[in-house]
Amino acid sequence: MSRAITKAVIPAAGFGTRFLPFTKSVPKEMLPIVDKPTIQYIVEEAVASGIREILIILNRNKKCIEDHFDKAYELEETLKKFNKLDELRIVSMNHIDAEFTYVRQKEMHGSGAAVALAKNFADNEPFAVLFGDDVIYHARPCIKQLMDAHENTGLTIVGVQRVDDATARKCGVIQKGAVKGRYTEIKGIVEKPSEKDGLPSNLASLGRFILTPDIFDAIGRAPLKNNEVFLTDAINLVAHEIGAYAYEFEGTRYDLGDKTGFLIANIEYGLRDKNTGEKLKKYLRELKIES
Repeated sequence: MSRAITKAVIPAAGFGTRFLPFTKSVPKEMLPIVDKPTIQYIVEEAVASGIREILIILNRNKKCIEDHFDKAYELEETLKKFNKLDELRIVSMNHIDAEFTYVRQKEMHGSGAAVALAKNFADNEPFAVLFGDDVIYHARPCIKQLMDAHENTGLTIVGVQRVDDATARKCGVIQKGAVKGRYTEIKGIVEKPSEKDGLPSNLASLGRFILTPDIFDAIGRAPLKNNEVFLTDAINLVAHEIGAYAYEFEGTRYDLGDKTGFLIANIEYGLRDKNTGEKLKKYLRELKIES
């Protein structure tokens, strides 16, 4: 019987160079989708899945993420004074029932190096990892789907979906073993396969993982590539030595590491929003762009 997962790790120390110049002074994780920063969607996914302890890995320029999930006493008192209770509910973060821990990543040495900083936090328990470049919309949270898959197998789980060739070349791609329903045995993962190497499949890793404590030893043994350790290389070791599965999760994935993906996310979340949906639909129906 696998242990219940109560902890999540959110790596958020990257520079966000694809969104310069905005990210020169503001973390990419604070880019808004409608009216919430992207990292709040990630945190809410974890909390909705039953996770109550969250570690966010930051760099020295991202103190505002800590501030966002903290109390804002002056603002909250002002909203109370003017009886703006809806706004108070939004900013108080009382709906996020979780304890936050923050660790600073002093140097950028890859996704594996970031996750390695979570060893003490994990405390020899399985844990979830959610990368902020991917927001996933579904009634049943993506990471909860992976938690259930881990409960069924007791092994490392990589969240995947079938993608087109161009998208697959930007991701870690699964070398497939036995397939049963949404589960695929991982025989290996190829990180960002080149065109000359070909694609082992179209099952791409999309920023959601359930990792067992074995990952930390594997990260220490994973190869350095351009002075970086990739999490996928460490998962490769775990897959070969212990076993791991890819799980094809349900949901719409938005690639927020891409400007077009970010704009699409804003449009589609805006259409779902009760305050903006109808006006945005009307605008899009009547839209004419001068060339």
